[in-house]
Parts: sequence; structure tokens; C-alpha cells
Amino acid sequence: MSLFDLEDLVEDIGIPGVLIGVGAVVLAPIFGPALAKAGKPVAKAAIKGGIVFYEKSKIVMAEAGEAFGDLVAQSKAELATELDENSIVQVSNHPETN
Repeated sequence: MSLFDLEDLVEDIGIPGVLIGVGAVVLAPIFGPALAKAGKPVAKAAIKGGIVFYEKSKIVMAEAGEAFGDLVAQSKAELATELDENSIVQVSNHPETN
């Protein structure tokens, strides 16, 4: 059994698939340069868009991280205040102080 079995390939993708593949191989030298020339601006635009998205997402993530940090700090401060109030109440209800 070989690594590449043509019969299995034809059964998997069918005759039309094989014909399309052969046609693409034959026509690639003819249409390849034209597609490469047309594809370059598209690829550059996609890369530029990716860079802009990356930079904007860095800013958004930094702002979200800062907001989350602020919420954590506020929650800790409120928790500390609540714990201090509860400890004061517990100390004033202590039996030795009455």
C-alpha cells in the first residue's frame, strides 16, 4: 500500500474534482502572475487592517484592565470597611466589656 493512492483520491474527491485540480495545475502558469499582481494589494490591505485592529484592541484591553483594577480596588476597600464595622460591633458585644 503506497502513501499516495490515486484510486483512493479519485474515490474521495470524484472525477470532477480531479479534473478541476488538473486544470488548475495546467492554467497556473498562465493566470498565476496576474493573480499575484491582483492579490498583492488585497494582501497588503488585509495586513494593514490586522495591524489597525491589533493596535485598537491593545488600547481597549488596557482600558478594560484598568477598569477591572479599579473595581477590584473599590471592592477591597468596601470589604475592609465592612470587616472593620463588623469587628467593632463584635467587640462592643463582647461579654467582658459589659
